Formats: sequence, structure tokens, C-alpha cells
Amino acid sequence: MSAYENHMKSKTYSHSVLFAVICALLLGGLAACSGKNESPLFFESKRKGGEAEAPIKEVPSDLLSTQKAFSAVAKKVTPCVVNISTISKKKMVQPFFEMSPFFDDFFGGGQPRYRRDKSLGSGFIISKDGYIVTNDHVVRDAESVQVKLSNDKVYDAKVVGGDQKSDIAVIKINASDLPTAVLGDSDKLEVGQWAIAIGNPFGLDRTMTVGVISATGRSNMGIETYENFIQTDASINPGNSGGPLLNIYGEVIGINTAIVAAGQGIGFAIPANMAKPIFTQLIQKGNVSRGWMGVTIQPVTEELAKSFGLKQARGALINDIMKGGPAEKAGIRQGDVIIAFNGTDVKDPSHLQRLVAETGVGKPVKVTVFRDGKTVELGMTLASSDMASKQRRGTGGNEPQGRADQIGLVVDDSEEGDGAVVVEVSRGGAAAEAGIRRGDVIVSVNRMRVTGSADYQRAIRQVRPGSALTILVRRGDANIYFALRPR
Repeated sequence: MSAYENHMKSKTYSHSVLFAVICALLLGGLAACSGKNESPLFFESKRKGGEAEAPIKEVPSDLLSTQKAFSAVAKKVTPCVVNISTISKKKMVQPFFEMSPFFDDFFGGGQPRYRRDKSLGSGFIISKDGYIVTNDHVVRDAESVQVKLSNDKVYDAKVVGGDQKSDIAVIKINASDLPTAVLGDSDKLEVGQWAIAIGNPFGLDRTMTVGVISATGRSNMGIETYENFIQTDASINPGNSGGPLLNIYGEVIGINTAIVAAGQGIGFAIPANMAKPIFTQLIQKGNVSRGWMGVTIQPVTEELAKSFGLKQARGALINDIMKGGPAEKAGIRQGDVIIAFNGTDVKDPSHLQRLVAETGVGKPVKVTVFRDGKTVELGMTLASSDMASKQRRGTGGNEPQGRADQIGLVVDDSEEGDGAVVVEVSRGGAAAEAGIRRGDVIVSVNRMRVTGSADYQRAIRQVRPGSALTILVRRGDANIYFALRPR
């Protein structure tokens, strides 16, 4: 036998021995698994009826009680939370052709084209007969609205009324004996308290998230006209809009409204105490009437405070008074600084704006002003905010100027009395290059709220050439930020 044959025979023998050993091991393992002393593949806890001890035997009682509290809130409140789906008709935009002023001349206006958009949101039931509170942006311009309850029943809903300035709306379904949410007192909130959000994020039914109250009284965010947000780190995502923010007692303390997309754990909710008078008016008459003083105001800077003799920068400086308005009748003068309204200290213009808006029309109020180094208390009866737009149209004082400003825009007051509408965009200007279009409504400049063309012009005059400028515009149902540099 050759050396090669001996080598192959030896190799074959080794393989045979190895195969036999493997088989023996496998058979031995199978026998062990089938015997009385078999080892289990996993262990079940004695708490489930098994034989093994739980890894943690002693759980702190306060942790268990907190867990039970969260579960109790979910069981009690979830039936009050609804999922809202809408279908709306949106106008299709052709950006390329819109940029050409000659397109209509050559091809004619043509008929606008539309598309059907579907969106999801949340809401909560406030009456047994089917009134539901949600965000205005959830149902705005909706052609059809459907509501799905926790028992999976689906109802067609109608929009009772919506308030764009506060982003609150009420819808109604034809049902009876529904579970209802309980409103809490949002004025008593403290930073660090538990916050629980329930809603429909990304279409995931009745998702519950838990966090804390991160801050209260957030304003000047450039999100809505009237802002007094609760900030929370409870996870709020698209689809949570309109759903309730709850305390540990299961009371609704806010309406989840907005998120900061660039940051995690930053969500905003409208306080329940701010929302209640708004949705009450929407149910009663379908719209909201707010108090109006008939003044334009600006912040009190440190320099202005020193010049007026104020110890600190606070309140709202009156820079203009509308003829025939409540402020003029009450004796308020240009240059007065309003430091208190109905006994509440005024922090800044947005705070005063909110206090006035929340006060009932026709109700007498006390206004404390700082004038010539002294405080003066004046009585006033507020008129309806509907008069503001009538005053502007009647005086003609805010007509759009034909000459574009330093960023290439000509603006006018919005028809809704909220923001400054762009009526002309200069070619080659900073605004045109950034993407601002005719018809956009400017709602804030450098995070300063714009309520009309006068506010916008004041804000633009303060911007230095070459400095960074951030403008928030409302285009249809979308809010868009633009960054540009004036030349």
C-alpha cells in the first residue's frame, strides 16, 4: 500500500471517529432532555405560578403606588379620548410656474387643481351628548371629519366652531351617554409635577406617555396669537394634537398642541383654564369674542425703563391709541406704561394682550399705568376685538405702501385681523430669494408676534442690514420659518 493510500485511510478513520463522537453527544443530550432530571429552557416566576423567584423581591411601595396611579389614569381617562381623522381639499401649487409672471399671460389662468389630504389627530369628550374639544389645525378646512371612540365605534362629526388665534376647536357627534373628561385647574400647576399625555401619535391608538411639567407660562414662541403654553417632556408626536395633557388625578390640565421638531422632550399644551372660556363660546355661538382696548403696544426695554423712571423693565408701553376706542375714552395716553390689569401685574405686551383677550366684552376693568413717575389707576370698559379690523379699515391709516421694504415686501393687514399679509414680493429681494410668496401671512419676525402691518413695519425697522432675520409665515394650513439677511 502506498503512502498516499495510508494517508487517505487514516484520514477516513479519523472522520469516522469524529462522526461517532458527535452522534453520541447528540443522543446523550436527547436522553438527558427526556429524563427525569431534565434542565428547563426557561424559568417562570412564582408570581405567575412557576417555580423561580423574581429577580427583585422587594419593590419600594412608593414605586408600586406610582405605577398603579398611572394605570388607574389610563383606565379611567382613555374612554374619554378619541381619534380624529379628516379629509380636506388642498389647492395644488406649481412652484415653477408661479415664479413666472408671464405664465398666465401666455397660457391663461386655467382652473386650479386640488388634491385630497388625510390627517390624524386627537380630542377628548367634554359632554355626554358628544361635544369634543381638539385643536383648530386638526379640523381646519376639513371636508369630512370622523371620530373613533375607545370601543371602536366610528361616527361622522361636524365642526361646531374653531378659533385660529388660540388653536382650539369643538366638534360634535350624534351620540349619548358618553364618558366625559374632567377639567383640572391649570393655574395651580407647578414645575416638576407629573404630566400624562394620551393621544393618537402616528395613528397608534390611545398611546399614553408620561413626563413632568417642564415649565408654565411659555409665550413669545411665534406659534399662536395668544400663548400661555405648558411645556412638558411627556412624549408628544404628530397625531397627539388635540389630545389631553393630564395630571396624576386624571384631570385635563392642557390640550397638546405643538412640538419642537428639532428637540426631544419639548412639547407644548394650551392650559385648561385658558381653553375653557374659548370652547364654551364656540359651543354657545360658534365663534369667540375677545376684549379690546384700542391701543398698540411695545415691550419696555431696560433703556426705556430708565428713561421713564421705572425701576425695572416690565409692563407694556402704549405707542399709539385708536380714536374712539376704550383706551381713549378711559383717558389712557400715548407714552403710558400699563403695569397692571385688573389687579394682575403685567409682565410684557403678550401678557397684557392675553389678559385683555380673556376678559369678557363689555365688562368694566381697572388699568394701572405708570405716567410721569407716578402710578395712575383708570377705569375702562372693554369693547369687542371685532372693532379692531373695522377701525383699521375705517381710518385707512394702515394702507399698504407701494414701495417695498428692505427685504422686498409690501404688506397689509390680514382680513382676519391676525398677522400681516404679503401683497407684493420684489424680484431679487431677500424675501423672494428665501421663498416668501404673495399671499403668505407673516405672524412673527424674530419671534416677535405680528398682529398687523404696523407691528411688521416696526419689527423690520429694527433690523440692521446684514443681520440675521427669522420670519414665520402662515401658508394655508402650514406654518413655515424663513431665514434671510436684509441688504
